[in-house]
Amino acid sequence: MFQDLLAAVARIAPVIREHAATAEADRRLTGAAYAAMLDAGLFGMLAPKAYGGLEVHPTEAMRVWEAVARIDSAAAWNLVMNQCISSYAAWLSPQGVRELFGNGPATTAGALNPPAAATRVDGGWRITGRVPFGSGCHQARWLAMPAIAHEGGRPKADAATGQATPFAVFFPSDRARILDTWHTLGMRGTGSADYEVQDLFVPDHMTAPVGPLARPAPGFEGPLFRMWPWTCIMGETVVSVGAAAAAVDQALELCRAKTAAYNAVPLREQQLPQFQLGKAKARVDASRDTLHAAAGEAYAEVEQTGRLLSREAKIRLQLAACFAAETCAEAVRLVNDAVGASAFRESQ
Repeated sequence: MFQDLLAAVARIAPVIREHAATAEADRRLTGAAYAAMLDAGLFGMLAPKAYGGLEVHPTEAMRVWEAVARIDSAAAWNLVMNQCISSYAAWLSPQGVRELFGNGPATTAGALNPPAAATRVDGGWRITGRVPFGSGCHQARWLAMPAIAHEGGRPKADAATGQATPFAVFFPSDRARILDTWHTLGMRGTGSADYEVQDLFVPDHMTAPVGPLARPAPGFEGPLFRMWPWTCIMGETVVSVGAAAAAVDQALELCRAKTAAYNAVPLREQQLPQFQLGKAKARVDASRDTLHAAAGEAYAEVEQTGRLLSREAKIRLQLAACFAAETCAEAVRLVNDAVGASAFRESQ
């Protein structure tokens, strides 16, 4: 299965590569690039087998995400986020899961803050709110956002805690208004725009509690879903690994042919670029190895114990993610130092 997924990435690589510049210019992934990943089955990696998904080991998913990120980091980011958010369906009712995954593995964009205002009505809730960073919201079939119950126009506090209790709501993407807010200098192709709903009815079966996964929906009993949200965190971070790895590869190719201005010695023969690119590659490899080790250990733990992740495993995963993100950023800085002005030019 894993090799088939990598082969699928190689097969659709020309489409993703061809549309990367358009995604950067339009500030969203193109429909063709998104559809290529969907048709190749890549959005099914984290979906439960009971609903047509693949439910792959997290380290295998990370290798596929990295392979896509080496081609286009924005495409990989959408691929990660729109299946990771769908994994929160483990908290839904059986009816909600059937609706979300009724046509195969779901693609869902979502954001965690701020919560929308939810007013109780017969059979569900009326939702009004707006969230930022809805990566992939233009192509995803579903959207999700947090909500808090309101009463009399104010958040309703829980009698036991004195605090408002958030919950998640899922709804078809065509029920929301996507706002043109994604104006950035990087990751433009992710289409991480704001979206909002006004007085949208969401039935009870499309709402999910926020908290530890106590009673997973049918089909979501496997260890992969007891790792949420760290599958998302690992996926986000491995996009950095893929982008940094691609930068190192491109720099090595450039150094084979480039002689810097005012210099008669080709970069390939200079000690400093060799030293810098060696350090950069070592950092990328260390990041990848650290992430995979932490994810593998975490998966083995939940598989063996049948419980949620331990505190120690969560800390290990978060430290691995922070290390990889920071180290990959350092690797790219080393690449920039090695190749000079070529690092920020579109053509070499």
